Amino acid sequence: MDAIVIAGGKPEPDEPLYEETQGGFKALLDVAGKPMVQWVLDALSDAANIEHVVIIGLPADSPIQCTKAVSFIPTRGDMVDNVRGGILEVLKANSASIKVLIASADIPGINAEMVDWLVGESERDDLDVYYNIIPRAIMEERYPTSNRSYTRLKDHEVCGGDMNVLATRMATSNTDIWDKLVAARKNPFKQAALIGYDTLFLLLIRAITLNRAVELVTKRLNITGRGILCPYAEVGMDVDKPHQLEIVRQDLAGSV
Repeated sequence: MDAIVIAGGKPEPDEPLYEETQGGFKALLDVAGKPMVQWVLDALSDAANIEHVVIIGLPADSPIQCTKAVSFIPTRGDMVDNVRGGILEVLKANSASIKVLIASADIPGINAEMVDWLVGESERDDLDVYYNIIPRAIMEERYPTSNRSYTRLKDHEVCGGDMNVLATRMATSNTDIWDKLVAARKNPFKQAALIGYDTLFLLLIRAITLNRAVELVTKRLNITGRGILCPYAEVGMDVDKPHQLEIVRQDLAGSV
């Protein structure tokens, strides 16, 4: 399987990590002696099931390395555009590619075991989307001060992960979903309409199970997918705020 790393973000002056980046790339922030994205690339390098890596948003002369074949492409805008652009780049190099792993550059705690686990999970069936969901208990046991936001369902309290798998056909044969996502990306009412106000209401009153939520949302979007209860908190430990950056710096300091 090929992998896409979303790495082009530069925090704006009014965003929490601007003091750390000062206009530079968030992905290149130092974490225990390495650029933050390097930890992600190390996990992909050591993973048995990853063949090629597409890095989106960083220049090719960035101080990073990967033992797998690497392509650099410029950022396409927001996350939706970048994911689609990354898949198209994967298909340009390998037209037979069926699924891709997508990881953000700000989850430095991941390792090869976690990458290979997710690839294995996605090979059990043939769906459009495989989305990692981390139970609150797992997150808070591993990172008790992370202050993540959680969604309360009838059977679980969860947060989303930042390493997932998509079918490449999502970029070529289901263009309607991308148009909808782009149109809704800055409009909360359109976002709610995408999943359905009835589903949103059930989520808000915590009257829906995880499996039922996935079933309703995928049906509404006309895609297939599976929410995966992920046992690895590191997949959900993305760095958006200074205190989260300090958490991963301290956590990974003993790994170098």
